[in-house]
Amino acid sequence: MRAVFIGAGAIAVVTARILLKRGHEVVIIERDKARIDAFSEELDCGFIHGDGGKPAILREADPEQTDFLFCLTGNDQSNIIASLVGRSLGFKRVVTRIEDPEFEHICIELGLKDTIVPNRTIGRHLADMFAGYDPLELSAMIKDEARVFSFVVKEEQAGPIDALDLPKDCRVICCYRDGKFTLPEPGDELRADDEVVVITHSRNVPDLEERWGPRKHRS
Repeated sequence: MRAVFIGAGAIAVVTARILLKRGHEVVIIERDKARIDAFSEELDCGFIHGDGGKPAILREADPEQTDFLFCLTGNDQSNIIASLVGRSLGFKRVVTRIEDPEFEHICIELGLKDTIVPNRTIGRHLADMFAGYDPLELSAMIKDEARVFSFVVKEEQAGPIDALDLPKDCRVICCYRDGKFTLPEPGDELRADDEVVVITHSRNVPDLEERWGPRKHRS
């Protein structure tokens, strides 16, 4: 498989090393020529010098032959723009790093379904370990044709949760309002910008994506 990284930061370099050891092809796009010179001595991968948010540079990385585009610079806005450009150029899967959780709703609205917030992810993982929970327990539970899908409620969709008219074999499992977790009851009111998480059969994912755009879902 082939991975392209935008930004030669710590996360990108560590991930690149692991992928290279596993026999995958890696290309790193970096603005800072000095960083390219430094890492080219230790990483047996391709390098492109330039701004990864520009279409011409991303085209050099060969979108059609790339399985993953990782946008991992230290600037949230740059990562979001690069992700949108990469998606428009045909990269199969785009991963967007953001540090400010306030941008997460925007990423969901833009259809950037693979968004990571590293500090929050690590913090939750450590807190779960401290409490004796298995962070991978949920992943192990999502089996067979079950899928988890999330979307943000738009202004015109605000109202009773029952009015969502979800497909058969699709249930709301939780909601987030202002970043706070809630377990909704039938008849509860949804507000604009609420994030709704549903569990559904895999056959419903195309219908859900058509109604709410590509959102976070897991296979």
